[in-house]
Amino acid sequence: MSGPCVRDQPDPDWAVSVCARLTACAGPVFILSFAVMHVTLGHAMAGALLAAATTAGQAATSSAPDGTSTNTAERRYREVLAVQTVLDRNNLSGGRIDGTIGSRTRAAIEVWQTAHGLPATGRLDDPTKTAILQGAANIVVRHRVTAEEHADLSVVPATWTEKATMAHLGYETILEMLAEKYHASEKALLALNPQLNWPDPPAGSAVVVPNPFPADTPKAASLAISLSGKWIRAYDGAGNVLAHFPCSIAADKAKRPVGELRVVVAAKEPNYTFDPRVFPEDPESARLQGRKLVIAPGPNNPVGVAWIGLSLPGYGLHGTPHPEDIGKTESHGCFRLANWNAAKLLSMVGPDTPVRIEE
Repeated sequence: MSGPCVRDQPDPDWAVSVCARLTACAGPVFILSFAVMHVTLGHAMAGALLAAATTAGQAATSSAPDGTSTNTAERRYREVLAVQTVLDRNNLSGGRIDGTIGSRTRAAIEVWQTAHGLPATGRLDDPTKTAILQGAANIVVRHRVTAEEHADLSVVPATWTEKATMAHLGYETILEMLAEKYHASEKALLALNPQLNWPDPPAGSAVVVPNPFPADTPKAASLAISLSGKWIRAYDGAGNVLAHFPCSIAADKAKRPVGELRVVVAAKEPNYTFDPRVFPEDPESARLQGRKLVIAPGPNNPVGVAWIGLSLPGYGLHGTPHPEDIGKTESHGCFRLANWNAAKLLSMVGPDTPVRIEE
């Protein structure tokens, strides 16, 4: 799942060459490149490079609208990106790794703080940041794009009828594939690699990516789903949190079940049956006249790469081809997760795993 990397650890010579090459560039590019070095190369070398970066980047420093220097904003960006990456390694997901603090990242931070005996504020204060990043290495790595990855790209038709003719609904672009593989936002990958020919850099391109691996996924004793918090958590037998994933819930409150359920089926790479009677608002439903369509598996399948069916018929936990929408109220009743989180959760549950749904 981690994908091919040039090496397990960034090459210091490569990092220095990037630093030198981008000295004259705008601040965000330079400081983002420095993020690779600061987090992975050790404090002594990183400190010396930071001093050089500060001198070289003075001409590029300006003020943000709120009066803070852009260098301060850039430093905050790389710190948040590093924290999100380490949290993801611990199955505490803030959604997509994007270098920004939002409600989903704050929720993940709060779970981590609770588990480690810190005040559960959800704020990325200095003690929390230091503790999360303590001992962390290889926060970012380089992924080498391959010809095979290009060959695997897929067209994803717009209509249900056309989708039903496809043998597999794969990734449409290298950008989409890499963002999902490394749990990142597409915008973050563009910021980390502005020199590449997006959305489909050619085979052989080295892409700087966050590194949310390895991540252990132990078996869960139970799951809990919070409708108000829009999250799913996995617990061990002692009640400790094993995983925290943001999710989307039903738009219609009447379709939000509450109570005790259980897992009855768990499927990797599922197909999907489009029933026009369930989607009367879809303009294509009338033309189908009740005819159901089977949609092939793949990351752009409507339920993504995993399906966890619940004991309430028609309800389940599943992935999505649109991770940017997670946390919004938009489903017809099921609980949507980013594909990478759905895949993790799939490996953590089994038949009859209890699932508690609460307001």
